[in-house]
Amino acid sequence: MQIIIAGAGEVGSHAAEVLSDAGHNVTVIDLNAGRLQALNDRLDVRTLVGHCAHFDLLQDAGADRCDLMLAATQNDEVNMLAASVAKASGAKKTIVRVHHTANFSLRGTSYASRLGIDELICPEYLTSLAIARAVRNPGSIALEEFARGRLLMQRVQVAHGTSAVGQSLAKLVLPSGVRVATVERNNGAALADAETTIHEGDFVTLVGASASFDAARKMFAKGKEKRIDIAIMGQTSTAVWLCRALKNRIFSVRVFVQSRDRAEELAEKLPHVTVLEADPTDSTTFVDEHMERVDTFIAATDEDEHNILACAQAKRLGVGMVVAVVQQSKYMHLLEHVGIDRAFSPRGDAVKALRSLIGTDPVRSLATFACDVAEVYEIRPSKRANVIGHELRNIKLPPLAMIAAIQRNDDVHLPGAEDQIQPDDRILVIGPRDIAGALRKLFVAK
Repeated sequence: MQIIIAGAGEVGSHAAEVLSDAGHNVTVIDLNAGRLQALNDRLDVRTLVGHCAHFDLLQDAGADRCDLMLAATQNDEVNMLAASVAKASGAKKTIVRVHHTANFSLRGTSYASRLGIDELICPEYLTSLAIARAVRNPGSIALEEFARGRLLMQRVQVAHGTSAVGQSLAKLVLPSGVRVATVERNNGAALADAETTIHEGDFVTLVGASASFDAARKMFAKGKEKRIDIAIMGQTSTAVWLCRALKNRIFSVRVFVQSRDRAEELAEKLPHVTVLEADPTDSTTFVDEHMERVDTFIAATDEDEHNILACAQAKRLGVGMVVAVVQQSKYMHLLEHVGIDRAFSPRGDAVKALRSLIGTDPVRSLATFACDVAEVYEIRPSKRANVIGHELRNIKLPPLAMIAAIQRNDDVHLPGAEDQIQPDDRILVIGPRDIAGALRKLFVAK
């Protein structure tokens, strides 16, 4: 592929390295000649010094015949303009990296398409999802993102005396729009089928419509769900996206910020969280806020060193799980040695998303869950696939696989047996980890 990258910063440089190593022809544009020289010293890429949104420079870079234009400078507006000019010049696909929430919130609207932007990537948003997956069931994040919050997935322990105990799924009458995806017990985890019998103490993963979820949960569990206490340090966009990703009744979220104005702003934006103007690493605050009881502490400021030190201190003082957001890769290998459980890099998450977007495979894995037994697949069926127009009852899926959701235009739902696959549908399948090939044969025409 012929690829143009605008911006030789953290994301642009890392993307250039990954894509050139994969055999693509990469041209990098930047105003900073020193950055480009550093790239030339270690990578087989072409570099051009100049403004990435100027038509003449983009022509020189080959925008009229490139397969992909990635705009990844530090300036959102420059990125969007560069992508628009490249698209008008003939670029087949454009991907824009944005930072600001207002710009990223425009995804899916006519604004981006009018500028010729095919995809928007927000590293801070991607990192927030990656952290949320570490805190929550990874499959639940994948499902909720796909279904735009209209479907839920939750892991529930089966309690003594509930109506599900001793019942096979074939005989258990669940509320409409809810299914059991997996069952976990002492001897491991397994995908559920009609013959699966529910035992006391099992952990079941429920998938279903939000409106029916509470009724289904009561068939398996008693009492209130245990609240998970999350503390987030930072007033960054990553922290804000993370608060939104953790918007769930089982989470009690506190956000610690240093600025009163920012605290008031976030309190208005995020009514489901508690916003505090305080430093959680201060010994007085730590005691007053009972931070030793926190289940997970997440440091998401703009300063790597502050995040690392805060996590190390929180761990030393008794917090169960600590997570650091780190911008610079040079710190990543040090974190395990100072007691930090997990670290996440916006740059790395952006490049992972980029590689996924470049790929043309209509079947891709979104997440694994239930002790890595189950996988969530997203499928874009071919318009000429044999399944188009057929009712789901007549489509023979791989054993133990289930269609968890269908997205059609703005509608997302958990389908029934009478639903039909239509052109341009996006489909979410939950099944074993080794069925991507079988799904490809079924949903993609040769």
